[in-house]
Amino acid sequence: MYKEYFGLKDLPFSIAPDPHYLYMSNQHREALAHLLYGINSNGGFILLTGAVGTGKTTICRCLLEQMPENTNIAFILNPKLTVTELLAAICDELGIHYPENNKSIKVFIDNINEYLLNEYANRRKTVIIIEEAQNLSFDVLEQVRLLTNLETNQQKLLQIIMIGQPELIEILFRPEMSPLAQRITARYHIEPLSKEEVAHYVAHRLSVAGVSKALFLPETINKLYALSNGIPRLINLICDRALLGAYAHGKERIDKSTIIRASQEVFGDYNVKKQPRRHFKKALVSLMIIIAAGAALAAIYYNQKNYLPLLLETEKPAQTNIEKQAHLDSLQDQKPIPNSKEMAYHALFKQWNLIYQPKNNNYCEQAKNQGLQCLTGIGSLDAILMLNRPAVLKMYDNTGQEFYAALIAVKTPVATLVLGDEEKNVHIKEIKQHWLGDYTILWKTPPDYKSAIRLGVKGSEVEWLASQLALIHGKTSSIKNKVFDNELAMQVKKFQLSEGLMPDGIAGPLTLIRLNTIVDSKEPLLIEKEGR
Repeated sequence: MYKEYFGLKDLPFSIAPDPHYLYMSNQHREALAHLLYGINSNGGFILLTGAVGTGKTTICRCLLEQMPENTNIAFILNPKLTVTELLAAICDELGIHYPENNKSIKVFIDNINEYLLNEYANRRKTVIIIEEAQNLSFDVLEQVRLLTNLETNQQKLLQIIMIGQPELIEILFRPEMSPLAQRITARYHIEPLSKEEVAHYVAHRLSVAGVSKALFLPETINKLYALSNGIPRLINLICDRALLGAYAHGKERIDKSTIIRASQEVFGDYNVKKQPRRHFKKALVSLMIIIAAGAALAAIYYNQKNYLPLLLETEKPAQTNIEKQAHLDSLQDQKPIPNSKEMAYHALFKQWNLIYQPKNNNYCEQAKNQGLQCLTGIGSLDAILMLNRPAVLKMYDNTGQEFYAALIAVKTPVATLVLGDEEKNVHIKEIKQHWLGDYTILWKTPPDYKSAIRLGVKGSEVEWLASQLALIHGKTSSIKNKVFDNELAMQVKKFQLSEGLMPDGIAGPLTLIRLNTIVDSKEPLLIEKEGR
């Protein structure tokens, strides 16, 4: 590894979120100011947009740190929902009770309105943050707009922050969207970093990692800006690979040829030297597809040191045979498998040593009866790898016919799938060519768990949460009366920050799954820890 070679105390260009490496450009500060103004002005909608990797999540985290303490926050991370699913998700996030199996929009709205009025009476604000809002359907966007009609004579009862890619702006400019667009009281679009900001960004991250000298020559920074288009996430990937390349060739500094070679490796077959900048979007899309798994694996590696060395060691000769085998076991010629869904869930249950009842489509109910819960969503492979649990994937063959497979292990760049009654080792890229993001995992809940654990909750699940957090640090839990208090909320936020999760102080499924990964050595993992 190049860390010791360059005298670095950390890997400066890790793509894992780390608050120590936070770089706030002038426009990031301006974006944060706009959002804070929107929150304090009691407006209905606040809009934050930017291309992939420009720092929207960074801004959101900074905003959370500066939110007033009397603020309730609901996160909607999966916007591909129906209207009723959205309302149910909001209720779940805010702890609003509603009748089981309720499908009535009116019932949801009435309960939300009652909750908001009670919180307003207690001088508390309520904010909903919707990630990837460009994926919201028209019907859901209209319902989101109607939610802001909930108000008193003095002010709105609810504020909504929509975070999305540039397509969201185009959507809101449509004539049918004008009623919603007119209610946006604060907005900001994050542009990529300028050439000067790229130089400051690189210098900042190297300085935090313990090196003050310029490892990147000035002409290298200019080329880096041209290759990355100023996107922080791409800067990290290219610089990381460039440092590795310089180390491999015994260079003390990163020159222009090294940065070009590094970008070629990052972008795969895309020839960065010959292609004009107008093709940057195409390159970016290709990059996101090719490196999504590597990104998640790197995040896991940097946050959890007991994992196998992952991203930067995929070029070792020992892996060559595995790669060839993976390509031979391609999914390109996948033939239809009868009952593939049932067989995939059978394989998933087997990973947990659970009893599986065939001919019963209620998989999640079966899991619940045996002490586990389902988490179903639409996401990327890096999201599943961060959860680090076996998953059932809904996939499609070359004719568009759907089939199901169980993802049971990953050792980059190879993944193990169960297709029917057969295990196959395939290259990660093969999965992405046949999968659009639908997944289901199983996870272990705390004792007496009913919903996300938040301020004011009492019971054994709170005691369990406190003890697990204390165990990580080798301490004894100091929780009093089994009540989720402000001190415990702060511990949860610190844990979430360390794991690259949204630091909302609420122990929901993602936080609890990551907690289980660190503490519980018996749960099945996609990426095994060393020593297990």
